[in-house]
Amino acid sequence: MLSFVPVWTIIIAVGIFLYVLLDGFDLGVGILYGFEPDLRSRNIVMNSIAPVWDGNETWLVLGGVALLAAFPLAFAIIIPALYFPVLVMLLALVFRGVAFDFRFRDTENKTFWDHGFFYGSATAAFAQGVMLGAFIQGFKVEGRVFTGTSFDFLTPFSVLTGIALMFGYALLGAGWLILKTEGDIEARARRRGRLCLLGVVVSMAIVSIWTPLMNANVSHRWFSWPNILFLAPVPIAAAAVAFGVWRALTGASQSGTFVGAVGLFVLAYLGIAISLWPFIVPHTFTLWEAASSNSTQAFLLVGTLFLLPVILVYTSWSYWVFRGKVRADIGYH
Repeated sequence: MLSFVPVWTIIIAVGIFLYVLLDGFDLGVGILYGFEPDLRSRNIVMNSIAPVWDGNETWLVLGGVALLAAFPLAFAIIIPALYFPVLVMLLALVFRGVAFDFRFRDTENKTFWDHGFFYGSATAAFAQGVMLGAFIQGFKVEGRVFTGTSFDFLTPFSVLTGIALMFGYALLGAGWLILKTEGDIEARARRRGRLCLLGVVVSMAIVSIWTPLMNANVSHRWFSWPNILFLAPVPIAAAAVAFGVWRALTGASQSGTFVGAVGLFVLAYLGIAISLWPFIVPHTFTLWEAASSNSTQAFLLVGTLFLLPVILVYTSWSYWVFRGKVRADIGYH
């Protein structure tokens, strides 16, 4: 019988990656926003993402709904296990969105909303990183039910991945600001981007060592022969891309930082996939074991294949329409 599991796996994997990439850079811009020294700079930084930031979260909704529909067992285990970081992330995203709009309208409290936008962005990024770390570690499951506590997600490893993702998003944000701004704002983005890149490289190195130490199967997959020969290009490519990003940050390239940061995320994503494949509930349930019935997946796929092109077209069109550098005299306000 034809299985739709691979198709749904690709849809969810691509949806999650597009969310991480697109909402990641605007969360990164929000993190860097808190370090801008004056009102003019903050206005320009805000305007650089104003036309696109809210549409980026479409992919978060798509990923969550697709997980519920196509892999309900995974959804039933992952969401209770990550209840608190998911809640914190959603509250931070909501407060960040409120701060974005109120900043331009409630001028008497602009400083408060500036802080709200910064802290909302940073908190959402950290919460997502914590969820990633908890996911990689795996969950306590008996039968088909999560049996751990509400705070199992909070470990030294998940805190590290939370900090790592903040660095990663800030690097994406720096790349975006280099693309969209000029002058002193671009120069500050390059300086801060170098610090973020160092944080990303150190974090990736620690996570790459720590993850195999936590699980013998992951260690065997990466370091047994001949796997080590076939998988060695992944960390080597990551090192090469990181060097390229450094060159872009210290040179005059306008797009190199952003493209290179995307490359680092692709390689990190690939590394996680290699470590955990074919599990969707790490070390417990595979994609096929957690999937809904074939007929359910087929039925849902019909609507999804109509919806995805629409999302891709309007997302691409919005980025095309608002391409180019942001100027102080034209913007959201």
